[in-house]
Amino acid sequence: MSILKKIISIVLVSFLFVQCAKENQYLIEKGKVGFLTKETTILDLNSIFKTDSIVSNTSLNTVAEEKLFSISNDEYEIFTFDGKKLLEIAPTNQNDSLSKIKSIQIFDSNYITDKGISLQSTFKEINENYLVNNVETTLTSATLFIDELNATIAIDKRELGLNIFSREEITLDQIPDIAKIKYFTIWFN
Repeated sequence: MSILKKIISIVLVSFLFVQCAKENQYLIEKGKVGFLTKETTILDLNSIFKTDSIVSNTSLNTVAEEKLFSISNDEYEIFTFDGKKLLEIAPTNQNDSLSKIKSIQIFDSNYITDKGISLQSTFKEINENYLVNNVETTLTSATLFIDELNATIAIDKRELGLNIFSREEITLDQIPDIAKIKYFTIWFN
C-alpha cells in the first residue's frame, strides 16, 4: 500500500509543477512576461518559444554589409503553432542576437497580471487595481503609464468618444469605465 501512496504523491506533485509552470507562462509582472525577463536575450527566444513560430523583420544570419544600410527596427513576433499572434518583442540593441529585451507588446489575452489585468480588461478594472501615474495623449489614443508594472496601456480615442485625430488633452476623469485596452506594452528598462 505504501508504494501506491508514493506513486499518488509523485503524480500530484508533478501535476502541481506542471500547473504552476502553465500559470507562469502567461504571468505579467514588472520586468517579466511569462518566461521572458530582463536577462533574456534575443538568442534565447528560440529555446523559450521552441514550439511556437518566431518571425523577424531582420534575420540573425544576414550578412553584415546588408545590415549596414538597414533603417528598419529589429522586431520579433511570436505566433502559436496555429498562427495566433502572442507577442511582439523589441530588442535594446538593433541587429544584435545577444541584446536584451527593450519592450514586449502583448497580443494574447491569456497574458495576465497577478491582479487580473489582461487585454480583455476595462479602464475601470485597471484603475481599481493599479495607480495610473500619468496619461499622455497621442494622435489616436490615450496612453496610461503604470509604474508598478513598468507598463503602458493605450486606449483608443474612439473608446473615449473623441475624434480619432483630436488634439484635445485627455485626463483620467474623461476615460469611461467601460473603455477597452488597445495596446498593452511592458518595458524592460
